[in-house]
Amino acid sequence: MREARPPRFVAALITAALAAGAFSLLPAAVSPAFAADQACEPGNPQYTTDVPSALALLQAQQSWTRGTGAGVLVAVVDSGIDAANVHLAGAVVGGIDLVLDGEDAQGQTDVDGHGTAIAGQIAARQYTGSGVIGLAPAADLLSVRVYRGTDQQSVDAGFGPTTARLAAGIRYAAEARAQIVNVSMSDVAPSPELEAAVQYAESLGSLVVASAGNRAPETTDGPRYPAAYPGVLGVSATDPRGVVTDDSIHGEHVEVTAPGSDILTTANHGGDCVFSQEEPKTSFATAYVSAAAALVAAAHPAESPAEWKYRLMATGVRADPDSRDDRAGWGIVQPFDAVNLVAGPTTRGPANPLLDNVAAALVPARASVQPNDSDSPFDVTKEATMVVGVTALTFLGTIAVIIVFRQKRRAKTAVETETRAGLLDR
Repeated sequence: MREARPPRFVAALITAALAAGAFSLLPAAVSPAFAADQACEPGNPQYTTDVPSALALLQAQQSWTRGTGAGVLVAVVDSGIDAANVHLAGAVVGGIDLVLDGEDAQGQTDVDGHGTAIAGQIAARQYTGSGVIGLAPAADLLSVRVYRGTDQQSVDAGFGPTTARLAAGIRYAAEARAQIVNVSMSDVAPSPELEAAVQYAESLGSLVVASAGNRAPETTDGPRYPAAYPGVLGVSATDPRGVVTDDSIHGEHVEVTAPGSDILTTANHGGDCVFSQEEPKTSFATAYVSAAAALVAAAHPAESPAEWKYRLMATGVRADPDSRDDRAGWGIVQPFDAVNLVAGPTTRGPANPLLDNVAAALVPARASVQPNDSDSPFDVTKEATMVVGVTALTFLGTIAVIIVFRQKRRAKTAVETETRAGLLDR
């Protein structure tokens, strides 16, 4: 049965109809809709005092008592980030343009708007007169621009999404030492090049967070990439009630969820905007999970990407603490609980790499015994002890003989004396 959806306000989804056999890597791009009677248009920035509704489901206020992501670099591998947005002016610290379509070389422009929206969910700074703020508002952002748009014109010009650019973007992010790499994109086909990029990122200490995929007409459930690769944290989307609907792809690659609809965030060319007012989109859910991961990484900088991932999975809100499912994975991420998790043998949920590391540390290294013909210190000590022991026993034995001999002589003398005096009792 199809889950109930929130009311339909404004048609927001942009569909990219690619030719048969064309590349299928499509972000969840949407047409901005700030409100029912207002359009998020370039040159007409709008601001609202409303706070993103998703933050309440994601323990934002509690999490901020422990930290806001300071010191963590989050790479947004997407359509670029409009660093001119007032929420992002101090958040974007660098980047690169891999599209080479004549835009800013550091990837700090965004023709499409998708990357800017993702960036705002993660690390939008507060701005007077606006309630928009990211879940990790002190994290730094790295803009890795890998496509111009998903429209047919961009695709025909060679500026649409490609596996090669996505893989190159992940590698760049890892080499820039981004602890978290947000990939709000997915593909149905596996790619050795993309898989190698993910492995490379993990080896350099980066956690890749990726979309589990959105359902389009005639699509079926199954793995999506890079979310399905080992080490990547795959994300599905919930509606405003926290329920995963059939609008998201389901499968074994789904590991956690987050809100993916009614997303109030930053728009390109300035202002605030509400995205995805109809179906939940996994690209926006992925952004919130990346922000949650940034909060965890800031609180536990010495841990590995696998350990950050485990914390988020183990503490997800789910019906059965002991099991996951192909719709919601291990449940809705709860960053405050993830930061505070003290894992132990009784912690319920996924396999625990923290305990595996502790167990490994407690197992002593296997010793290799090699023959040695020389005298060991123990052998020398043993022989010396034996010599001293024999000498001591000989000496004590001599003393004992002398004492016994003397005692016999004294006894004989005493008997003779007593006999002579008549005092000996028989």
